[in-house]
Amino acid sequence: MKHFQKATALALAAIMVASCSQNKFKVEGTIAQAEDSVVYLENIGLEGINVLDSARLDAKGGFSFSQEAPEAPEFYRLRIADEIINFSIDSTETVRIKGTYPNMALNYTLEGEGESVANNTKIMELTRKQMALQSQAIAIQQNTALGVDEANDSILALIAAYKNDVKTNYIFKEPMKPYAYFALFQTLGNWLIFNPRTDKDDIKVFAAVATSWDTYYPHAERGQNLHNIAIEGMKNVRIAEAQSADLQVEASKVQEAGVIDIALQDNRGKLRHLTDLKGQVVLLDFHVFALKDSPARILTLRELYNKYHAQGLEIYQVSLDSDEHFWKQQTAALPWISVRDEEGIGSQRLLMYNVQAVPDFFIIDRGNNLIKRAAQIKDLEGEIKKLL
Repeated sequence: MKHFQKATALALAAIMVASCSQNKFKVEGTIAQAEDSVVYLENIGLEGINVLDSARLDAKGGFSFSQEAPEAPEFYRLRIADEIINFSIDSTETVRIKGTYPNMALNYTLEGEGESVANNTKIMELTRKQMALQSQAIAIQQNTALGVDEANDSILALIAAYKNDVKTNYIFKEPMKPYAYFALFQTLGNWLIFNPRTDKDDIKVFAAVATSWDTYYPHAERGQNLHNIAIEGMKNVRIAEAQSADLQVEASKVQEAGVIDIALQDNRGKLRHLTDLKGQVVLLDFHVFALKDSPARILTLRELYNKYHAQGLEIYQVSLDSDEHFWKQQTAALPWISVRDEEGIGSQRLLMYNVQAVPDFFIIDRGNNLIKRAAQIKDLEGEIKKLL
């Protein structure tokens, strides 16, 4: 009887081990020219990036990871230093990746089982398209032959074409697929390309994927998250529409003054209009004091202000910090105009000025005309001196 019990226990243990092994997914492969580097397997979670495992590449650049399989499609990435390869997993599958470092996001191939290859090939295509879009946008911003309006219009046209392509050929084509979900959260700089906070059409895109995920993955947390994002976007758009009269007034001021007005309270509670500074040369600065580089940047602005304020230079600095008390502390001793946009990085004002990343700044001449933005300026002091 004891032998029988022992044999039964061993059999049960073997079954349990086999069961556990069946609920795993595996990602393996090689990254050439990165021998002895550490590669990380990370989960792109709803709350942020989570490191699941790491390994040092062997002499041939080989690696292998195994993790619990998700119940619904989930998103992961391989990372070496600051370079990444994105992929999705939706079952107990094996994904094989062969890449080359550096620039491995552009230099890798995929093999796998089932639908994983198709999904991850689409994610690879989307990643490469997004990187090409970003390169094009940077080239436009750095083109000193283009004026501010012309550069902005060109970038907006690029984004519109990109969104139409991705909506038609990826998202609406198969909204239930992991790559459709992945496309929703692509960015240009620090900003979502599909922005449901402010764009009615983008809300519809999010809602389409959310509805499809309800059908195919009814209990997936990501599907519910998409619904929440779409609902929040609808609320934001309704608020924006209620304020449309104010925005139309601001738009009319562009025609009269050549600059979109910003009206916000400063750190002493006084309403400050950007357009009231007509007659001065203005550095319009979008800033976040919580960033680690803020002190050095503020020091540079102080030097410019101290040197040229008497000659007609003014700084109108818009803080996007979420903590009002912190902002007031940081600006208490600053001599220029310091206002705070409580909408933060989701502000309509950033959209109107096409600010893709913070910090960013613009130069405005004495006639309230927008002259150049940061990406078009090589010598800030020299540009200011020419306008004074």
